[in-house]
Amino acid sequence: MAWLLRALLGSQLVAHFQRRCGLFPAAEAPLRDPCNGPGRRPQDCTKKYIVKNYFYYYLFRFSAALGEEIFYITFLPFTCWNINHCVSRRMIIVWSVVMYIGQVSKDILKWPRPHSPPVVKLEVKADAEYGMPSTHAMAATAISFTFFIVTVNQYKYPFELGLIAAFVFSTLVGLSRIYTGMHTVLDVIGGTLISAVLLALSYPAWDLIDHFLLTSPFCPVFSIAVPLLLCYNYPKLDYYSPTRGDTTTILGAGAGAIIGFWLTNQYAPLNSSSETFQLSFPPISSKRLMVMLARFLVGVFVLLITRQFIRRLALSMLYYWYKVSTSDEEARKRLEIEVPYKFITYSSVGFCATVIVPVLHGLLELI
Repeated sequence: MAWLLRALLGSQLVAHFQRRCGLFPAAEAPLRDPCNGPGRRPQDCTKKYIVKNYFYYYLFRFSAALGEEIFYITFLPFTCWNINHCVSRRMIIVWSVVMYIGQVSKDILKWPRPHSPPVVKLEVKADAEYGMPSTHAMAATAISFTFFIVTVNQYKYPFELGLIAAFVFSTLVGLSRIYTGMHTVLDVIGGTLISAVLLALSYPAWDLIDHFLLTSPFCPVFSIAVPLLLCYNYPKLDYYSPTRGDTTTILGAGAGAIIGFWLTNQYAPLNSSSETFQLSFPPISSKRLMVMLARFLVGVFVLLITRQFIRRLALSMLYYWYKVSTSDEEARKRLEIEVPYKFITYSSVGFCATVIVPVLHGLLELI
């Protein structure tokens, strides 16, 4: 068993998978790659590699993009605008919890990412973080299977089709993290298993949690105080890592969305249970697709404007409060600036996605 764990944690298995998929290091690549280890500068890392199978290259690069936070920050509002609030709400809650546990676990365990060489690294930004567990694998597993579990109880579609789709999505994202050289096999397996256990343990309480977050007068205070407490007490490292900022972004977006759902429920009660009678998916017509696309484009445009405006406003106020020069880019990495500015920015984005954008859709007759 110890031998198996060492093999799954090693870089050789990752390199072997890359070679089997047609990804090789360039002959002129240096013998030692400064990409290894947390805290390294992305500009120091080599990007030289040879692709001999472009099908796998584009497949796994696309799959890796599906595991990025930007995909979920746009996909989750899309489900709110075009499917229903219950589906979006469940996924946002699960995504926030799973990602926080994954990010904290990385900085507590401090397991390194695969070494280069022999591994070819296609990404350099994430290399400043630790490896175990793979939060991409965690998020993909949590989101895809939460979507399947909630929708299969609400809509009529083949159970096997939904299960296969969730499995394929999470598998592709997990394999993409090995292909890009960002995680060992054990990192991906660990992330997938952690998400599976969290889903199994939390599922019986989904309706209870949902009911509390929609009806309790303490929901807004709870949704702000708990995430901020977790972000301010994030594990400290000896160097700056983007994990604290990314975690604050996720928790902030989740908090803003939950408050938006709570506020909406005060005026128009929302369905808080996934155990309802099943509906058939409405037929997909060209007109319906155009309306869905219009909702999405309008929503994303409003969210981008909100993000830029609130971000600049929050940074300006914090820089003024702490007497920091606005030209000091390093200042935003400080705890007292990074956490509040990111939390304020993305909680505003989450609130806007669940309150302002649906109102705008109604005014534009896109509902």
